[in-house]
Amino acid sequence: MPYQYRGDIAHADIAFDAWAETLEDLFREAAEATMKVMVEDLAAIRPVETVKTSLVASDEEMLLFDFLNDFIFYKDARRLVLLPEQITIAKKKDGRGYTLQATLRGEEIEVGRHRLNTDVKAVTMLRFSVTHLAEGWRATVVLDV
Repeated sequence: MPYQYRGDIAHADIAFDAWAETLEDLFREAAEATMKVMVEDLAAIRPVETVKTSLVASDEEMLLFDFLNDFIFYKDARRLVLLPEQITIAKKKDGRGYTLQATLRGEEIEVGRHRLNTDVKAVTMLRFSVTHLAEGWRATVVLDV
Protein backbone atom coordinates (compact mmCIF):
# COMPACT_ATOMS: atom_id res chain seq x y z
CA MET A 1 0.00 0.00 0.00
CA PRO A 2 1.97 3.03 -1.20
CA TYR A 3 -0.19 5.48 0.70
CA GLN A 4 -0.61 6.29 4.37
CA TYR A 5 -3.43 8.09 6.14
CA ARG A 6 -2.40 10.93 8.43
CA GLY A 7 -4.13 12.23 11.53
CA ASP A 8 -1.75 15.14 12.07
CA ILE A 9 -2.89 17.42 9.23
CA ALA A 10 -6.65 17.82 9.45
CA HIS A 11 -8.69 16.57 12.37
CA ALA A 12 -12.19 16.99 10.88
CA ASP A 13 -11.12 15.78 7.43
CA ILE A 14 -9.07 12.82 6.15
CA ALA A 15 -5.51 13.33 4.96
CA PHE A 16 -3.05 10.98 3.29
CA ASP A 17 0.36 10.87 1.67
CA ALA A 18 0.85 8.81 -1.49
CA TRP A 19 4.08 7.96 -3.26
CA ALA A 20 5.24 6.13 -6.37
CA GLU A 21 8.11 5.94 -8.82
CA THR A 22 6.13 7.41 -11.73
CA LEU A 23 3.59 10.22 -11.93
CA GLU A 24 0.97 7.85 -13.38
CA ASP A 25 1.46 5.44 -10.47
CA LEU A 26 1.20 8.32 -8.00
CA PHE A 27 -2.18 9.27 -9.49
CA ARG A 28 -3.30 5.61 -9.28
CA GLU A 29 -2.27 5.32 -5.62
CA ALA A 30 -3.93 8.62 -4.70
CA ALA A 31 -7.14 7.53 -6.46
CA GLU A 32 -7.15 4.22 -4.58
CA ALA A 33 -6.52 6.00 -1.26
CA THR A 34 -9.43 8.33 -2.01
CA MET A 35 -11.76 5.47 -2.94
CA LYS A 36 -10.68 3.48 0.13
CA VAL A 37 -12.01 6.32 2.29
CA MET A 38 -15.40 5.88 0.60
CA VAL A 39 -15.57 2.08 0.06
CA GLU A 40 -14.33 -0.41 2.64
CA ASP A 41 -13.29 -3.17 0.22
CA LEU A 42 -11.91 -1.99 -3.14
CA ALA A 43 -11.92 -5.61 -4.36
CA ALA A 44 -15.73 -5.48 -4.22
CA ILE A 45 -15.74 -2.96 -7.09
CA ARG A 46 -16.33 -4.94 -10.27
CA PRO A 47 -15.06 -3.47 -13.57
CA VAL A 48 -18.53 -3.43 -15.17
CA GLU A 49 -18.64 0.15 -16.50
CA THR A 50 -15.94 2.13 -18.27
CA VAL A 51 -15.52 5.88 -18.00
CA LYS A 52 -12.96 7.78 -20.07
CA THR A 53 -11.65 11.03 -18.65
CA SER A 54 -9.48 13.68 -20.22
CA LEU A 55 -8.03 16.56 -18.22
CA VAL A 56 -5.75 19.53 -18.86
CA ALA A 57 -4.07 21.51 -16.08
CA SER A 58 -1.28 24.01 -15.58
CA ASP A 59 0.82 21.69 -13.40
CA GLU A 60 0.95 18.25 -11.79
CA GLU A 61 -0.75 19.49 -8.62
CA MET A 62 -3.84 20.83 -10.34
CA LEU A 63 -3.97 17.75 -12.57
CA LEU A 64 -4.09 15.45 -9.52
CA PHE A 65 -6.58 17.76 -7.80
CA ASP A 66 -8.95 17.59 -10.78
CA PHE A 67 -8.38 13.85 -11.25
CA LEU A 68 -9.33 12.99 -7.67
CA ASN A 69 -12.35 15.29 -7.78
CA ASP A 70 -13.54 13.33 -10.85
CA PHE A 71 -13.95 10.22 -8.68
CA ILE A 72 -16.07 12.18 -6.22
CA PHE A 73 -18.12 13.69 -9.05
CA TYR A 74 -18.93 10.26 -10.55
CA LYS A 75 -19.84 8.91 -7.10
CA ASP A 76 -22.23 11.81 -6.48
CA ALA A 77 -23.64 12.40 -9.99
CA ARG A 78 -23.86 8.85 -11.34
CA ARG A 79 -23.54 6.70 -8.19
CA LEU A 80 -20.42 5.07 -9.63
CA VAL A 81 -17.49 3.76 -7.66
CA LEU A 82 -14.48 3.68 -9.95
CA LEU A 83 -10.82 2.74 -9.96
CA PRO A 84 -8.19 3.76 -12.49
CA GLU A 85 -7.38 1.11 -15.05
CA GLN A 86 -5.08 3.09 -17.36
CA ILE A 87 -3.52 6.55 -16.93
CA THR A 88 -1.37 8.51 -19.37
CA ILE A 89 0.09 11.88 -18.40
CA ALA A 90 2.03 14.04 -20.85
CA LYS A 91 3.44 17.52 -20.97
CA LYS A 92 1.54 19.70 -23.43
CA LYS A 93 3.28 20.27 -26.77
CA ASP A 94 3.64 23.98 -26.04
CA GLY A 95 5.31 23.09 -22.71
CA ARG A 96 2.65 24.91 -20.69
CA GLY A 97 0.81 22.40 -18.59
CA TYR A 98 -0.11 18.75 -18.67
CA THR A 99 -2.73 16.47 -20.16
CA LEU A 100 -4.19 13.33 -18.65
CA GLN A 101 -6.05 10.56 -20.43
CA ALA A 102 -7.47 7.85 -18.20
CA THR A 103 -9.76 4.86 -18.30
CA LEU A 104 -11.70 4.30 -15.09
CA ARG A 105 -13.55 1.06 -14.39
CA GLY A 106 -16.16 0.27 -11.80
CA GLU A 107 -19.86 -0.02 -11.22
CA GLU A 108 -22.94 1.56 -9.72
CA ILE A 109 -23.04 1.54 -5.93
CA GLU A 110 -24.83 -1.47 -4.46
CA VAL A 111 -25.32 -0.75 -0.77
CA GLY A 112 -25.48 -4.43 0.19
CA ARG A 113 -22.23 -5.29 -1.58
CA HIS A 114 -20.24 -2.07 -1.37
CA ARG A 115 -19.76 -1.40 2.30
CA LEU A 116 -19.55 2.37 2.29
CA ASN A 117 -17.32 4.17 4.78
CA THR A 118 -17.22 7.95 4.73
CA ASP A 119 -18.86 10.26 2.22
CA VAL A 120 -16.11 12.39 0.66
CA LYS A 121 -17.40 15.79 -0.47
CA ALA A 122 -14.29 17.16 -2.19
CA VAL A 123 -10.52 17.30 -2.38
CA THR A 124 -9.28 20.43 -0.62
CA MET A 125 -6.30 22.67 -1.25
CA LEU A 126 -5.26 22.45 2.43
CA ARG A 127 -1.60 21.30 2.40
CA PHE A 128 -2.23 19.79 -1.06
CA SER A 129 1.05 19.10 -2.84
CA VAL A 130 2.70 17.02 -5.52
CA THR A 131 6.48 16.83 -5.30
CA HIS A 132 9.05 15.25 -7.63
CA LEU A 133 11.82 13.65 -5.57
CA ALA A 134 14.96 11.73 -6.50
CA GLU A 135 13.19 8.42 -5.77
CA GLY A 136 9.93 9.32 -7.52
CA TRP A 137 6.80 11.31 -6.70
CA ARG A 138 4.98 12.16 -3.47
CA ALA A 139 1.59 13.78 -2.86
CA THR A 140 -0.22 15.05 0.21
CA VAL A 141 -4.02 15.17 -0.06
CA VAL A 142 -6.76 16.31 2.33
CA LEU A 143 -10.33 15.13 1.70
CA ASP A 144 -13.33 17.09 2.94
CA VAL A 145 -15.70 14.61 4.58
